[in-house]
Amino acid sequence: MKGRAGAMVSTVSSVGGRYGIAGWTIYNATKFAVVGFHDALRKEVGPDGIRVSVIEPGSVWTEWGHNVPEERMRQRREEVDALQSVDIAQALVYAFAQPPRVLVEEILVRPVKQVSP
Repeated sequence: MKGRAGAMVSTVSSVGGRYGIAGWTIYNATKFAVVGFHDALRKEVGPDGIRVSVIEPGSVWTEWGHNVPEERMRQRREEVDALQSVDIAQALVYAFAQPPRVLVEEILVRPVKQVSP
């Protein structure tokens, strides 16, 4: 990636990488690790002109959540009007579309109705 104008590494993490959630300790720990990894990587490769970005979505309609009863997961996603995959894709496109000198370091995106975490 060195020498490529606008080169970028981007990963989708989770709002769980910024805010702890009771009962989700291991999940939060893995997402906090992703955020820390990206911060360190940004510092390592930034001088070479490589951008490093992380997207942290809140509630999203996915198949994930096997440890939560389906009815509760569906109810929660409906209550907050959960994001769609296209919403996350648009955040990624936004980050990548910036001029090579511009870094969108992180985007925390969540449904308007999701007030926690």
